Amino acid sequence: MGIKVEFNPDLALRNISEFKNGNRKIEECIPENLEVDTTYPFLKCDQRNYWLYGPIPLIETKGNEVLSRPKASIVITEATHFIYNGAIFTRGFYKVFEVFNDAAIHFECFDPVGTRK
Repeated sequence: MGIKVEFNPDLALRNISEFKNGNRKIEECIPENLEVDTTYPFLKCDQRNYWLYGPIPLIETKGNEVLSRPKASIVITEATHFIYNGAIFTRGFYKVFEVFNDAAIHFECFDPVGTRK
């Protein structure tokens, strides 16, 4: 028996319509109007580890690893694992540094474009 942990290079949340339709909690969804320099809570099922030392992409997921291009550049400021009704979850906070409203490429691997030497 091992410890099941997932390492995520991005934060993948659902479309806000999932909350509006009553399918998800608000913390599981990308806010309708992302604002730069604003901190938002997030909630994910399972035990997940995120990069905390710099920017990562915020992406939208439809589930089953169907992912969008990055919606924003964020930094996760806190991530905590906890058990609720026998299931493990990860919750925390992320701060938005840039919102992407175009089809341009904004990350090279896991680095923001222009930061690699």
